[in-house]
Amino acid sequence: MWLEGLVAWSWSLDGLRDCIATGIQSVRDCDSTAVVTVVCLLVMFVWYCYHVGREQPRPHVSVNSLLQGVDANGLQNGSMYCQSPECMRCMHHDGLNQKLYHNLQEYAKRYSWSGMGRIHKGIRDQGRYLSSQPSIQKPEVFFLPDLPTTPYFSRDAQKHDVELLERNFQAILCEFETLYKAFSNCSLPQGWKVNSTPSGEWFTFDFVNQGVCVPRNCRKCPRTYRLLGSLRTCIGNNVFGNACISVLSPGTVITEHYGPTNIRIRCHLGLKTPNGCELVVGGEPQCWAEGRCLLFDDSFLHTAFHEGSAEDGPRAVFMVDLWHPNVAAAERQALDFIFAPGR
Repeated sequence: MWLEGLVAWSWSLDGLRDCIATGIQSVRDCDSTAVVTVVCLLVMFVWYCYHVGREQPRPHVSVNSLLQGVDANGLQNGSMYCQSPECMRCMHHDGLNQKLYHNLQEYAKRYSWSGMGRIHKGIRDQGRYLSSQPSIQKPEVFFLPDLPTTPYFSRDAQKHDVELLERNFQAILCEFETLYKAFSNCSLPQGWKVNSTPSGEWFTFDFVNQGVCVPRNCRKCPRTYRLLGSLRTCIGNNVFGNACISVLSPGTVITEHYGPTNIRIRCHLGLKTPNGCELVVGGEPQCWAEGRCLLFDDSFLHTAFHEGSAEDGPRAVFMVDLWHPNVAAAERQALDFIFAPGR
């Protein structure tokens, strides 16, 4: 009977306290069964504490290097090579594939293998996919096979979210202009990041950075933040998801680079788009337009530049990462799990 009671017992501190108190009272009453119960509980409690104490806390892995290329000096577009053995980009492909496959297995045990065929195929043959991709498209971390490939996407690819962003253009622009006024008081106001470029200046103001919300920045732009929550296809729960305001000063060139994956579409809503500004993806140039969204696959080799004069002012866009329309709902859930921040 005491074994059945032990199995059914709730592992709560209140339960432990009450059980021990009862056991002590029973010892006083010379109940031999209770004595055995108390001893067993104490032994199991000591074992549990020892087991928990041995576990090392999981470090939060920096994923800056997942999202930007790295040059010979360890810097590219403002991101430092993290040098962590846990970082997905720093790993050799074999180590990365093992890590991803372990995460996929863990997900399938908790949920289901149903709909995981393409992700399983991608992880199994990831090294071959990345090495055999044409130089025009080389996602640096994860390639999901059998997705339609094109440098730019039409607005209909994520029609609901595109229309929602464009309807709220004035609200986003107003909050950006309030933020940007702070540059008149100091060179780099709080909340902004400066990114390294061959020439000029490139600033970003993050709302979601590599799947992690930035609360202080979101509070400064409440309407923009609420809008993010209304988007149906925004990537917000894995390391491939970002949302920010991106600003290029006149004379700025961003080094050509590849994004980390082909599972997303990067969306730019033009806020300030002076003449002389271009985005080039896969060798195809496009220009931004104020109040309009431009959708592209950043796993293609891409660059951006602002060749306007100082009088033209900065180029500013609101950038948000959306799911590729051909990634199924079950795959999105699994990829959120596999690539969760810090995993």
